[in-house]
Amino acid sequence: MAADEARQQLDLAALASLPASVARPAFNPAATRVGIVHLGPGAFHRAHQAVYVDDLLDAHPDWAICGVSLHSTEVRDVLRPQDNLYTLALLGGESRLRVIGALRELRSAREEPAAVLARLADPAVRLVTLTITEKGYCLAGEDLDFTHPEIAHDVALPQAPHSAVGHLVAGLGARRARGIAPYTVLSCDNLAGNGHRLRRATLQYADRLDPALARWIEAEVAFPCSMVDSITPATDEPLRQRVAAELGCRDAWPIQRETYTQWVIEDRFCNARPPFELAGAQLSHDIAGHDRAKLRLLNGAHSTLAYLGSLLGIDTVGNAMRTPTLVRFVERLMRESIAPVVALPAGLDPGPYIDAILARFRNPAIQHKLSQIAWDGSQKLPVRLLGTIAEALAQGRDIAPLCLAIAAWMQFVRRQARAGIALVDPLNERLTAIGRACTGDARADVAAFLGLETVFGTLASEKGFGQPLRKAYALLADGSPAAVEQALA
Repeated sequence: MAADEARQQLDLAALASLPASVARPAFNPAATRVGIVHLGPGAFHRAHQAVYVDDLLDAHPDWAICGVSLHSTEVRDVLRPQDNLYTLALLGGESRLRVIGALRELRSAREEPAAVLARLADPAVRLVTLTITEKGYCLAGEDLDFTHPEIAHDVALPQAPHSAVGHLVAGLGARRARGIAPYTVLSCDNLAGNGHRLRRATLQYADRLDPALARWIEAEVAFPCSMVDSITPATDEPLRQRVAAELGCRDAWPIQRETYTQWVIEDRFCNARPPFELAGAQLSHDIAGHDRAKLRLLNGAHSTLAYLGSLLGIDTVGNAMRTPTLVRFVERLMRESIAPVVALPAGLDPGPYIDAILARFRNPAIQHKLSQIAWDGSQKLPVRLLGTIAEALAQGRDIAPLCLAIAAWMQFVRRQARAGIALVDPLNERLTAIGRACTGDARADVAAFLGLETVFGTLASEKGFGQPLRKAYALLADGSPAAVEQALA
């Protein structure tokens, strides 16, 4: 028998024998009670929201989680034999392991529909959270897509739902019929205005089924917005082997994330809530401001590193942060060109926030590939950098450093097109055609890119934008490493 097969499996009985270096629940997981239903218990939820809950359960044992997989059985099947325990590897200068016990039970909606609906109707459940990715909302623009196969199914068979929205409404309908107070619905997906969008979709679906139920949901149910942030690399075999070696027992599905984590929650609940603030979450009424800070400062800097770093032949964020000229440029960009322009939420000090971003970028345990960050530039740049440029122009500020980041994207597109490498971008064909036609003449090349209305919109014709962008493009010359280094200097 192989050594890893002979190891004891991680479960409640194994907790007492774990090494002292491994953190474990400060409570008895078997003594907790379900107060939260979470739709979509994937790696991000287990590395993020479940950890906040784990920090609270010793003093507040009635807020344990029932995780519901809407489509697959894998999480349930892997973690049930482990008493729903799993290991979190926190990646930093000194990586460490922690066993999480916040998941009281796991269910598969397709195989256990009655148990899932019973949980949603349980008066002890006062909060439903979701991490289902944007596609799980079944939207067409801002509205619910009634032609989506799952929504069409749920309209026809509302008591046997497949979609997240269908489950929410089925649970709320059962509670209304029984005179039970509704639960709060908290989206934790990385989606701007997530609570507003989920509320709109839920009301549209409920109205199609029962207008009176829709009116009750509209009046009684809260859909707070939230913002989440933490890099969570995928589980791989080296992680499994390392965790098994350190635990002295086998964990079939450990997960990993960076040590930094952020969760900002709109303080708007219709039922009781866990004291998330005691676990480090921030309650706020300006989620949009926190989203904006993350998009402009963190994500804007990420994209800048991706395009300039790629032109320099660098492969990861960590390696980019070992390039002095690039580090100095990105730090100045955040402190001098972005932070003074962005309307930050009350209480957010840009100095420490930028310090934390730079520390995250330097984390040697995270191998974040620049090629992946460079994906979908035509979709990302408008919200990450171009909005800042528009506001800087309106305030009469210098936009030259910001233009260098945009010019780097243009040169990156040009280089990929000349090399015959397809872009991971919805506008791949059009961008590739522009890149192949580029001659190095700044005026003609930049004009071709500015013709992308879905990317630049009215900013393309904004006075004061074209000239500094052409100058930045010319500074990068042919996009060679030598030209980039000189432009950064």
